[in-house]
Amino acid sequence: MMRDERRVVSPWNIANVLTVLRLVLVPFFVVCLFLPGAGWRVAALAVFAVASITDHLDGELARRYGLITDFGKIADPIADKALTGAALVCLSILGELPWWVTIVILGRELGITALRFLLLRHAVIPASYGGKVKTVLQIAAIVLYLLPWVPDPVRWVVMGAAAVVTVGTGADYVIRAVRLRKVARQAREG
Repeated sequence: MMRDERRVVSPWNIANVLTVLRLVLVPFFVVCLFLPGAGWRVAALAVFAVASITDHLDGELARRYGLITDFGKIADPIADKALTGAALVCLSILGELPWWVTIVILGRELGITALRFLLLRHAVIPASYGGKVKTVLQIAAIVLYLLPWVPDPVRWVVMGAAAVVTVGTGADYVIRAVRLRKVARQAREG
């Protein structure tokens, strides 16, 4: 009789705690962003920076120490989208970022997140290099919008690059998902 050697990982681990922390920081970020004055703007930037660092750190810890859980697989992308989504929506409400940029980026992010959840029972499509570039560009663009003294043309160029890469990686993800679905269907029928 073979014994199941798979290690059960508690959802109460440091990677998931960091993910939850990122979710908890979102409302603090939003409040700081809407309060008037450069000091509050810098506070919003600091909260955003801490939350963004936890995004990198939780994934690194989960992979390095085998702390990957079903909770983390679901909560991590939700926390990511909550943070960037809150930033984009707030910047648009404040009139600093055109709504079409927010709609394009969030439409892609929500669509791909929904697609990921639909594909979970078949397989997980790993994050691509382009996806990592997209995340870095989005964070960099948001940081530039949060800094009070950055010239608008610099903000526009980086946010434009983020939008283009976001759409491009979204299209790539859809193509990979269609291929995966086709392979899964063939495996069932074969």
